[in-house]
Amino acid sequence: MTAATYLTLLRTLLVPVFAVLAILYGTSVKSGNPVEAYHWSAVAVFTVAALTDYADGVIARRYNQRTPLGAFLDPIADKLLILTAILILSILPWGIDWAIPLWFVGLVILRDAIVWGGIAVLHLLNCQVKIEPHWTGKTCTVLLMVTVAWTGLKVIPLSPIYPTVVTACFVILATSQSIRQGIGQLQQTGPQCVTEQANGQ
Repeated sequence: MTAATYLTLLRTLLVPVFAVLAILYGTSVKSGNPVEAYHWSAVAVFTVAALTDYADGVIARRYNQRTPLGAFLDPIADKLLILTAILILSILPWGIDWAIPLWFVGLVILRDAIVWGGIAVLHLLNCQVKIEPHWTGKTCTVLLMVTVAWTGLKVIPLSPIYPTVVTACFVILATSQSIRQGIGQLQQTGPQCVTEQANGQ
């Protein structure tokens, strides 16, 4: 457990807090009587959670606190926060014609299914899984948070569809890169993994 890991855990704990506030605001908007206190509280919690994502990365690199636990928990915390946000903003829009489209939610879920499915396959083959961050994945995460912030803040008078389309392109690009990395790891250690599995190791 390091300072960076504690920040990751804090981000995870903030997810349900954000979810409750976001649902309360979305429900109030749907009823025709928006409660702005819920709106800005949800935005504040999401902002703090997003900042912990930046901070834990800086601390881990600067103070050499990179750990296998942190590498495992960090993407899970990111996914929980982002998926929760885009699901709520697609099901309970925060304004008229101001929602994240459902096809985008499906695309993000498909990416996660492919990535985590690939990791599961490598584990089943007893291969050592190396989680190697790539610039496409990092850019994808940043753009996902920008899309959520754009939709949640409602400050820029342009439909959320614009950042959504740009982010969708990077989701596809990052997914293809993850697939290439997984295939590369399988090709490098594949024969050894298959042999170990056959020997019951």
